[in-house]
Amino acid sequence: MTAIIAPELPRNPLAKLGWVLADSWTLTLRGLSHWARNPTQILAGLAFPILMVLLFGGIFGSGMQVEGGGDYMDFLMPGMFVMSMAFGIGETMAGVTADASKGVTDRFRSMPMSAASVVIGQSIVNMLYSTVVLMILMGCGVIAGWSWSDGFMQALGAFALLLLLRFALLWVGIYLGLIIKTPEAASAVYTLLFPLGIVANTFASPEMMPGWLATIAEWNPLSSTAHATRELFGNPGVGGTSWIAEHAMLMSFVWPLAIFAVFFPLAVRKYRSLSR
Repeated sequence: MTAIIAPELPRNPLAKLGWVLADSWTLTLRGLSHWARNPTQILAGLAFPILMVLLFGGIFGSGMQVEGGGDYMDFLMPGMFVMSMAFGIGETMAGVTADASKGVTDRFRSMPMSAASVVIGQSIVNMLYSTVVLMILMGCGVIAGWSWSDGFMQALGAFALLLLLRFALLWVGIYLGLIIKTPEAASAVYTLLFPLGIVANTFASPEMMPGWLATIAEWNPLSSTAHATRELFGNPGVGGTSWIAEHAMLMSFVWPLAIFAVFFPLAVRKYRSLSR
């Protein structure tokens, strides 16, 4: 096979930045056009978290207890918001893998296009998608009886923390999508995301778990964001005596930044070094 030679970026820093931004915007418009032609993607992404809200909040909620007291639906919804952000890993991974399997990725690499712009464009599309999903899911939570009580600005801060987590995790999805070769294999990874969301403080307080499992749940990066958003929303479930619980607000920034620092360069490097 003929080797695919990646195009060289301009040497001028401003010209290089302009080229990257222009290519990223072009690929963002490509992703948005896919939404317009296939709106069922948003509905499919919403189906699972909404079903989980109905299942745990409406059926199991009456038998669930919140450590320190409080309504279980108010406890559950921040956890569901976090879980929906985590499940975005699978959606991102599936999209990247589908492009690779159809030859779209190879075509991009053969064009005079910045390598970084491909993954940046993918990230912009995913963040727009996640914002829409999160807003709709919050609306469903309000209908189901969830509410926040500490003011609009605190709720906006919680919304920003959720998107920060999503932004970090989407680079995990992009990197995995570049490694996994087939859409079928990408679908299998979804089964690994469920334990990631369950073994956390998303559905139950770690204080109610066995000691070893509670430790794992508390140090799950999802738990810090769930804990911090509950605090900002004014929902029950805030507390704990461990160091990670007492510093959940700080760790809700540290974990996403650490994940981004690891997987962003890995994703860009993997894209550049794909087999010719």
